[in-house]
Amino acid sequence: MTDITIPGILLLLALLQVKHAICDGPLQTLRMVKEKGYYGRRGGLEHAAIHGAGSLLVLLLFGIAFLPALLLALAETIVHYHIDFAKESFVRHKGWTQEDPQFWWALMADQMLHHFTYLAMVYAVAVM
Repeated sequence: MTDITIPGILLLLALLQVKHAICDGPLQTLRMVKEKGYYGRRGGLEHAAIHGAGSLLVLLLFGIAFLPALLLALAETIVHYHIDFAKESFVRHKGWTQEDPQFWWALMADQMLHHFTYLAMVYAVAVM
């Protein structure tokens, strides 16, 4: 897809954001939340994989060819995992809880980085 329009760009970004809300909300288990801050634990890996699968689905539905969609989804999986790991391990190291303003700053930085990832993905699609 080389001829993406501005409405197409906005639609793809919106679809990725909806995917993010679903994967970070109802599809995320308590085990995933607890294990994201420990490198290599199954819960964090599964959480990132769900995000990658969701991104692959969105990209394919949007009409992106399988191989570029797969590569973008794999990249997002890896980036997502490391953003979550960094935030969770940092918050745990600092001892911050939901009672601390710093916890919310860290959470919002985490979410902002995920959405910057989607901007990068949409840019990659636009220049294909």
